[in-house]
Amino acid sequence: MITSNIDPQPADFADVRATNLSVVLRFVRDHAPCSRADIAAGTGLNKATVSSLVADLIERRLVREIGLTENRVGRPAIMLMLDGAPYAAIGVEINVGYVTAVAVGLGGERLLSWRRAFEPGQHVGEGIAAVAAIIRRVANRMTKQNRQVLGLTVAVPGLIDAQGAVRLAPNLGWRDLDLGGDLAKALRDPGFPIQVDNDANLAALAEQRFGEHAGATDLVYLTGEIGVGAGVIMDGALRRGALGFSGEIGHIQLDASGPACRCGRVGCLEAMAGIGALLDTVSGAEVEEIERLAQAGDAATIARIESVGSNLGKGVAIVANLLNPSVVVLGGFYVPLAPWLLPALEAEVRARAIAPEVRVVASSLGLDAAALGGAARVLDSVDSGRLPSVT
Repeated sequence: MITSNIDPQPADFADVRATNLSVVLRFVRDHAPCSRADIAAGTGLNKATVSSLVADLIERRLVREIGLTENRVGRPAIMLMLDGAPYAAIGVEINVGYVTAVAVGLGGERLLSWRRAFEPGQHVGEGIAAVAAIIRRVANRMTKQNRQVLGLTVAVPGLIDAQGAVRLAPNLGWRDLDLGGDLAKALRDPGFPIQVDNDANLAALAEQRFGEHAGATDLVYLTGEIGVGAGVIMDGALRRGALGFSGEIGHIQLDASGPACRCGRVGCLEAMAGIGALLDTVSGAEVEEIERLAQAGDAATIARIESVGSNLGKGVAIVANLLNPSVVVLGGFYVPLAPWLLPALEAEVRARAIAPEVRVVASSLGLDAAALGGAARVLDSVDSGRLPSVT
């Protein structure tokens, strides 16, 4: 597991202690097992300050001592590791037909992973109540494990503004919704912060922190659900745009005379390269059947997948020319179809992209990516200095 690439730095302003606690915590995460002397040498903080900060982190049960080491020059040193046993971060993805929930520990270890059927319902309140019930069960499970929930982030396929409001989630039928506030009310003020973000954004954070390309500074993640969205990491940071609406690659028009799109336009990438262009009904069972037919060598099925791959490649080439990422990660239902999808996609990228080095790969995180990214966002807030209080 790799954390985000924008490390907090020692500071000497009002919140200097919180900042420096974050610096030490991040150093231990990245270099454990390590000693107090290692931390002082690696961060530039003096030894007395490091000793005080480490004591604080141990009291919060974020760091623990693991004993002496003699495999070094000089006196044996007490080594430190991440602790975090009393804590959990929760991520939830709401999408068409399902809700995915994950809980992870401070070190990124998976504590829970659930996937449940979901229908938004005729009224928004029905959908919120259904999601809240799942979140309540996850939080209760963490409580039974004697873990404090540090926070929850909810991933939604749609336009999420800078304040976390769902401005438009067409595939869910949601518009102008204070999802975070409504969930807090449904959960009766759960005692932990709730954030809401776009599913592609959070999946990109998950890839950067947990995926096979963890630590990548320039990465684009493409969702593979009914919609096609992009989460963009540039220079190590997630790029949201002025209003938080960046990444809507699915509505780039590829063909002015193409098929109708859910957005009301025609020939969008989503309509021509989304999973809906391949399946009559987007479901795990139908994807499995398409995969089975492709594995059996069914020519018609393979041709359909290759057509989607070719159209998707046109979109990836546009992304490559605009953003020049080092890697483009395909997620969702694209993952099981990648063996037949990628050759046609890569051929289009080679023909259309100016930058020759872009790689296109299938995600190793599967359908949990957006939910994992929600948990990653909570962990990022801890890394940034929002530490749990001493209990």
